[in-house]
Amino acid sequence: MQPSDRPELATWNRDRRPEDGRSRHVGLVMPCYNEAGNIDELHERLTKVFEALPQYSCEMLFIDNASTDGTVDKINAIIAHDPRVRLIVNARNFGHIRSPYHAFLESAGDCVIVMCTDLQDPPELIPEFLAHWERGASMVLGRKKTSQESPAFFMLRGLYYKLARAMAEVPLLEHVTGFGLYDRRVIEIMRSFADPYPYGRGMIAEIGLPYVTVPYDQPLRKRGITKNNFCTLFDLAMLGFTSHSKVPLRVATIAGFLLSAASLLLAIGFLILKLTFWYSLPAGYAPAVIGIFFLGSVQIFLIGLLGEYVGAVLTQVRKRPLVVEASRCEAPRQAPS
Repeated sequence: MQPSDRPELATWNRDRRPEDGRSRHVGLVMPCYNEAGNIDELHERLTKVFEALPQYSCEMLFIDNASTDGTVDKINAIIAHDPRVRLIVNARNFGHIRSPYHAFLESAGDCVIVMCTDLQDPPELIPEFLAHWERGASMVLGRKKTSQESPAFFMLRGLYYKLARAMAEVPLLEHVTGFGLYDRRVIEIMRSFADPYPYGRGMIAEIGLPYVTVPYDQPLRKRGITKNNFCTLFDLAMLGFTSHSKVPLRVATIAGFLLSAASLLLAIGFLILKLTFWYSLPAGYAPAVIGIFFLGSVQIFLIGLLGEYVGAVLTQVRKRPLVVEASRCEAPRQAPS
């Protein structure tokens, strides 16, 4: 979708622009955990990007998830000479979903750009993001066209996206990880969800405001090791299913009904065969044992699937805070003249 083709969006875009001559303020949100080797280069590249965009002011907000490798010291050293940089330090590691979302809601900007600190989200795309935003896009989302990660892993990701999209009640986006630009209006809508464990891609689709995707080639990580593992990826995958689709639950219900009916028909069939061929058909234990184990495995699977939904509901009703901050660091603000 191209917002420039819709005049009502262009009108709304003009209305949101400051009329007092001030520059538009861009918030940058960068979650980090043990990324000491990437902080300096990321800051240098962001500085170069915004030197070429003098019409925008910016604020770089890092949120550290209790790093243990000196990441906080690196950011504090940057804060000492760059007043645009702020830092939130979490009291503990609150995970890969809650921590970035907390910083996202804390950022002050006419728009907010979210990106990882591992240098796999290219800062050089920011001018293109801002250009689409100026033309009326409420969201400008980076979409991985290719990735230098394992081809098999990238293919598995693609299969998951297609499966999740087919099952979801809203049109989920493929190969979109959250890297992108979000207008202030979108941020306030997301805040109104009051979701303590949000699935970002699903929220984007749920909102339904106009967006533009910008394809890019994801490079390999230069330094450090990825924080994604089977547990984090499985958590994100199940969150995508349970947050925006009732299909698995309904499939489980229908499957349970059909398997129960099949088991009843099978039992009746064995009974008829036994009555018809009483002496030639031995009363073996194999059908009973196979049937018990089969139905038991199906029940365990369905109970586990149901448990995923119960867990999602439990997370919602707890109303826990996204994170608990241990400290904040930022350069002193100058009083307005």
